[in-house]
Amino acid sequence: MNMVHGGDIYRNSVTLDFSVNVNPLGMPEGVKQALLEAIEVCNQYPDIRQQELKIEVGKLHQVLPEHILCGNGASELFMAIVHTLKPKKTVIPIPSFYGYEHAAKACESEICYYEMQHLDSDEEVFGMEEELFQNLDESVDVLFLANPNNPIGGIVPEEWMERLFLHCRKQGIYVILDECFADFCGQEASLLTRYVEFPNVIWVRAFTKIFSIPGVRIGYLINGDEKLLKRIERQLPEWNLSTFAQKAGIACAREKDFINQTREYVEAEGCFLAQELERMGLQVYPYAANFLMVYTEAPLYERLLEKGILIRDCSNFRGLSKGYYRIAIKTREENQQLLTRIGEI
Repeated sequence: MNMVHGGDIYRNSVTLDFSVNVNPLGMPEGVKQALLEAIEVCNQYPDIRQQELKIEVGKLHQVLPEHILCGNGASELFMAIVHTLKPKKTVIPIPSFYGYEHAAKACESEICYYEMQHLDSDEEVFGMEEELFQNLDESVDVLFLANPNNPIGGIVPEEWMERLFLHCRKQGIYVILDECFADFCGQEASLLTRYVEFPNVIWVRAFTKIFSIPGVRIGYLINGDEKLLKRIERQLPEWNLSTFAQKAGIACAREKDFINQTREYVEAEGCFLAQELERMGLQVYPYAANFLMVYTEAPLYERLLEKGILIRDCSNFRGLSKGYYRIAIKTREENQQLLTRIGEI
């Protein structure tokens, strides 16, 4: 099986992992405590309705609990959505997260890839071209979109996103909007507060990245069409969230101060790391979340792995080639170690 994600620490000798974009501040103490407390109730079934978790997620985003579905990470939700919608034709802008393609293939949908432009220019990285709208006609059933984009890191302006939602609604297209990195860059570019206006948009988020708990597996989707939500829910297993996931999710949803602290830290540390990488001759693309996409002709992945540092080689993303790498923003000490090793290449 070809590796299509970062984080393959199980088949590499790694001391520092920059390939997975989790919070450099680590897991909040409140979430750790919730996981420990969950051990004491492992003799009970988890709440099949996930009632408390949905209430807390609703408070976090000012969303009605009945408009929320929770899943074993965003990946389970992507799969449940496509099996519900059964799209004959799916549009996926590239480069983007492989999970969209994986989900579309699971329901045997025809996939049309739209290649984002401007990677080789000084213009905005994420393609905003009118050409995308022309490709989104009534023959399309589903559009996958990430904001911010992964792996590029660009964010879509709010006014452009609104136009896209309205266009897709007119054409009868569902937008599966991945906002799993949105917590790192604030709410300014998200239309989540207006989710009821766009029943054709399914917002998907996760606590994985912002709370550094990829091993717990907890994501959620938001949509105002309750009939659609019931259909999606039927595609999810019963008790799909463990007691650990539910307890951790409840604690995460109460960590607003931690989210704000993270945003400030990532903004400052990202600026430092980007400036130093540019000073060393790497091309750094505009970013909005907790990772940077860079380009260099040096064999960065291989040389760093020899030194025990894992970054994300982006050459197996559709739309990218050898020389593109994604680097997570980590702590100052870890970032300094990375910079030192790159300086030795």
